[in-house]
Amino acid sequence: MTGDLLVTFNAGSSTIKIGLFEAGAGRARRIARGVIDLRRAPPMFRLDEGPQPFETALAAPAEDVRGLLAETFGLVGRHVDLGRVRAAGIRVVHGGGTFTGPVLIDDDVVDKLDELTILAPLHQPQSLRIIRGIRHLRPTLPLCASFDTAFHQSQADIVRRFALPRALHDEGIRRYGFHGLSYKFIAGELARRVPEKAAGKVVVAHLGSGASLCALEGGVSRDTSMGFSTLDGIPMATRCGALDPGVLLHLMGQKGMPLAAVEDLLYHRSGLLGVSGISADSRVLLDSRDVRAEEAIALFSFRIAGEIGRLAVTLGGLDGVVFTAGIGENQPRIRAEVCARLAWLGLALDMGANAANAPRISTEDSRIAAFVIPTDEEQVIADETLAVIGGADGQGGGPAGRDSLQA
Repeated sequence: MTGDLLVTFNAGSSTIKIGLFEAGAGRARRIARGVIDLRRAPPMFRLDEGPQPFETALAAPAEDVRGLLAETFGLVGRHVDLGRVRAAGIRVVHGGGTFTGPVLIDDDVVDKLDELTILAPLHQPQSLRIIRGIRHLRPTLPLCASFDTAFHQSQADIVRRFALPRALHDEGIRRYGFHGLSYKFIAGELARRVPEKAAGKVVVAHLGSGASLCALEGGVSRDTSMGFSTLDGIPMATRCGALDPGVLLHLMGQKGMPLAAVEDLLYHRSGLLGVSGISADSRVLLDSRDVRAEEAIALFSFRIAGEIGRLAVTLGGLDGVVFTAGIGENQPRIRAEVCARLAWLGLALDMGANAANAPRISTEDSRIAAFVIPTDEEQVIADETLAVIGGADGQGGGPAGRDSLQA
């Protein structure tokens, strides 16, 4: 291999996905992919793609992100020349109304991201820990932030507004939307694979542990199921989805639950886990014959289909549906249950194609097309980082600002 490398970090609540990309002309090319699994004790690092895939335990505890990064760089550096790394890109969940696209990270940006933590308390702190960890370990390495909220800046004011006093909207209490990096990737892939559908009205269902849907018109975000927070929209693995605010008043008023307990309930003990009482993992629930597991899956599918209908109202029609992310890409039964509820709109499912996780799962004569497209948030982060760094120094692949990641 020749040329410079980019490294990407995509932090969730329980994992940190890491990608290594070779900088190319306009687009980065992945050469390795790994993940730090914080759910394990001790944390594990696994290199899934690359010269020599491996898995090993890390000595640093899950809360020591700086230590985990230092160990991971050392491990990866045995297989890849990290001295070629020119920049790092980091997924940041919330950009508020401040960040409408990727930016180079400096002290001022870090301070502004810190201020936005109140809007994404589950995810923003982890992104900041990664940013601060890399800045400490490699202080001259250029860092770029890619925002999950930026893709939804195209939505109309009426879509983003709550029916609350205008002063609260002006303070930032509005619908932001999330999973924007995933939707940006899917919009591009759909345009490449099925341009005639991409030019129309499409709803994308990003179904993973965190789950949301996005209404695309000509590849542009017009509406999304998540709003002010990552709790909104459809039920998720452990998050409740849309909830009558009267429930919160009841829990904190009549039942006297403290704020921290309500927050834990809504983020960590609801969703598939809360309804089933068995597991947050849809795979476990799909394999179970327990009526509670079946009810959790039925509720999940029902809410997804209902949200597709709502988003079709925003679009003024529906030409296609795309399923993506872990559940969307790999669980035919859930896709089938969703599509069955959309049959009245003209969606006819090809059962064989669906069972095989085929790229197109609707029949040829289906009025609404249905697709399965794997998402790749790290590719978007890498491409945005390449664009920002290239714009910063005027060279798409030059050595400006390089600082070795070699441990």
